[in-house]
Amino acid sequence: MGDEFSRIATYFAPLAGVEARGLMDDAAVLTPPPGRELVLTVDQMLEGVHFLPGDAPGLIARKLLRRNLSDLAAMGAVPLGYLLTTALPPGTGEDWLAAFSAGLAEDQECFNIKLFGGDSSSSLGGISLSATLLGHVAPGAALGRGGARAGDEIWVTGTIGDAALGLRARRGELLDDTGFLTSRSMLPQPRTGLELAGIVSAAIDISDGLLQDLGHVCRASGVGAVVKAGLVPFSAQAALFGPEYLEARLTEGDDYELLLAVPPGRAGALTAACGALPVTKIGVFHAQAGVVALGLDGVPLNLKNAGWRHFI
Repeated sequence: MGDEFSRIATYFAPLAGVEARGLMDDAAVLTPPPGRELVLTVDQMLEGVHFLPGDAPGLIARKLLRRNLSDLAAMGAVPLGYLLTTALPPGTGEDWLAAFSAGLAEDQECFNIKLFGGDSSSSLGGISLSATLLGHVAPGAALGRGGARAGDEIWVTGTIGDAALGLRARRGELLDDTGFLTSRSMLPQPRTGLELAGIVSAAIDISDGLLQDLGHVCRASGVGAVVKAGLVPFSAQAALFGPEYLEARLTEGDDYELLLAVPPGRAGALTAACGALPVTKIGVFHAQAGVVALGLDGVPLNLKNAGWRHFI
């Protein structure tokens, strides 16, 4: 592998926007769109924690961007671009870097974003990556976790639990004949571009698990919630694995769908804003603290694991 500067020139400079000044300076210079507020988010991915050794480099790159794009979607922000950091162990080949940068390029085009800059280093362990995404919203229009009120309905986009089962398939624990679940684990679909300001009172993307992220909204908003597992939308592929995987689908995360607090009477506006993207009502917020998940029989579930924990 070449030195840091040749690596940057070969793999990352072609991805850079004009704001990055050819990646020749210490920082980028960005002029926000007129009359808009900036929204910033950062996320990291570690080999062996967020992706498996041997995963395709292009898919790793795309998932890194999409995890952050999902955070912007949860805030109602339009993506602009990103800063990238990489720490690669010795022996990481040119073919890995070429595939990784090609994955970045593919999603830059898909989501109309560009590289603003970053940093590269070496790692004594596995691969370590992070991306900082920048987006923009109208003044005062950024969505948050703290606006849910008792009586608001709980809605989710798409289907829940596919990624949890897809990870099991990638580990050889389940058979994924169609590859759908594996794809959902490796390549999430951030729900960018939805005009939800003025329709929803709170929003979060589902990364730590449906119930865990619902708890984040409840704590920020000072409310509680009841979810009916029988209403949670599962894909046909996930449903094939039966009720023994219900807890995994509700708690293990990596879905990158949106969980939304929607005041009564705004369901029509929500479905119109989401267009072809399915949205499903799965419960309600109430005044009593705590999150309760009712099983398919209507009895509260006794869950072993509430969701992903960032610290062990």
